[in-house]
Amino acid sequence: MPEGAWTTHLCDCFADANTCCYGFWCCPCLACTVSGKFQECYCLPLCDIMSPAAFTACGVPIFIPPASLTLRASIRNRYGIKGSICNDMVVSAFCLWCSWCQMHRELKARDKTTVVITQPAPAPVINVQANPVMVVNQAPGLQYANPNPAPPPSGYGAQYNNPNPPPYPYGV
Repeated sequence: MPEGAWTTHLCDCFADANTCCYGFWCCPCLACTVSGKFQECYCLPLCDIMSPAAFTACGVPIFIPPASLTLRASIRNRYGIKGSICNDMVVSAFCLWCSWCQMHRELKARDKTTVVITQPAPAPVINVQANPVMVVNQAPGLQYANPNPAPPPSGYGAQYNNPNPPPYPYGV
């Protein structure tokens, strides 16, 4: 891949016949695919379809498709491809289908050389330890504030305080 240049020329249709056929038979679909591959909104190329009619209705005729121009300039900028905005304007205005095909071929070629390695996030570590118990040595002459504490609630420990325990069920 030449440094600072497009991987294919504007009219290199036979470099990738699938892209050429895709652009010839359904250029709006190819434009949406290119936009999505470049991680832009898939509907961005609709600006190329809608904006000339909308601007002409307001009395401002435009001849350069805005989405094609901006996406082409963005691809050039991201991959360090030499060129100018004037060249992008001429290509977008007069060779729109070839421009979308060239951008698609460029993204396909660049995707093959890009390797992304992702590592899964480490599992969270949950530290489960019992709360430490603090033991305080009590001085021998120290008394509690209430020497006669309240008795435990009724039923608390009743099974241990029963003077007549039930017989052992297995006859031992």
